[in-house]
Amino acid sequence: MIRPVHGGNLAWAAALAGCPPSAILDFSASISPLGPPESALAAIQAHLSSLTAYPDPDYGELRTALGEALNVDRDWILPGNGSAELLTWAAWDLSKLEATYLVTPAFGDYWRALSAFGAQVLKCPLELESLDAEAGSRLGTDDFSVSNRSLVSPSLRLPVPLALDADHRRGLLLNNPHNPTGLLFGREAILPYVKQFGMVVVDEAFMDFLPPSEQETLIDAVEEFPNLVILRSLTKFYSLPGLRLGCAIAHPDILRRWQLLRDPWPVNALAAAAAAAVVRDTVFEQQTWDWLPVARRELFEGLANLPGLQPFAGAANFLLVKASMSVSSIQKSLLERHRILIRDCLSFPELGDRFFRVAVRSRADNLRLIAGLKEVISH
Repeated sequence: MIRPVHGGNLAWAAALAGCPPSAILDFSASISPLGPPESALAAIQAHLSSLTAYPDPDYGELRTALGEALNVDRDWILPGNGSAELLTWAAWDLSKLEATYLVTPAFGDYWRALSAFGAQVLKCPLELESLDAEAGSRLGTDDFSVSNRSLVSPSLRLPVPLALDADHRRGLLLNNPHNPTGLLFGREAILPYVKQFGMVVVDEAFMDFLPPSEQETLIDAVEEFPNLVILRSLTKFYSLPGLRLGCAIAHPDILRRWQLLRDPWPVNALAAAAAAAVVRDTVFEQQTWDWLPVARRELFEGLANLPGLQPFAGAANFLLVKASMSVSSIQKSLLERHRILIRDCLSFPELGDRFFRVAVRSRADNLRLIAGLKEVISH
């Protein structure tokens, strides 16, 4: 079986571990362990009768719910079959420009989408060694993982050249918080590029894991900048990757153009009902915001105490870890001995076989991972 490019390939992991996929403890996909929310399951159950009809192609109820949750007019929102579908259309627009800057290491689907339309890509690598020092300077504070605000460094800048004059022939694609490092860029670090570039696409797939007071979202800037596109995922925070839910927030002219080109019903009726329900589930939101900082801090400290491992401070629901040994070997041993799957970083050329990424899960799961890593590393 071919080694997976993305996380969450339990069939591949189970074949290597010699067990059913249900027996694998998956740290490779950054999905919240708290869901799916009861509100999603109830909405799906209540809308089973809708399976006999086509979904509303306008997705009026869903766009209204998303608009209320994101504090933006529904005409500026386009639901999609996961943010991956909407990324494809954003890449289609970016491909019309002379070149697109891409902050690397970058999520593999960015390469897929941009290459599909022959976009000219200019890589802008983050300096990982400087990030080591940046993280280390903050890790001594007691509130490091409790307040994500401490993860926004005033000295952190995008590694993207900024022209003296507006350069509308070029675009920019990045995610914030950044995957796989977990870095959170301040909105003020991104806005200069929005003012100068032809199109800026910001993938905020993990932004909802931060409480509103700590988010660095640019959603409130889309009405001022018609060249700005924000992508949001509804699958990670709400533990619904199988339903494929996402949305784009951008100028209505952009969204209408995409709507004319894409499939007429990209979001199925049950997914639309579940999405409208979960974005109104404020109880589940607060449970997540209360759980994550504590769980992430405990996982970080457990990893940092293991010899040969160096975790990076991150603002999302995952941690990037640097290893002094082969990650492929660690991954294989964890699967065979403990049925635990971690995300190797072989698909990120800048990282290779000395980095891995792990999701933040429940305390019991996190402790099981740390114990498994300790046993594997010691052999």
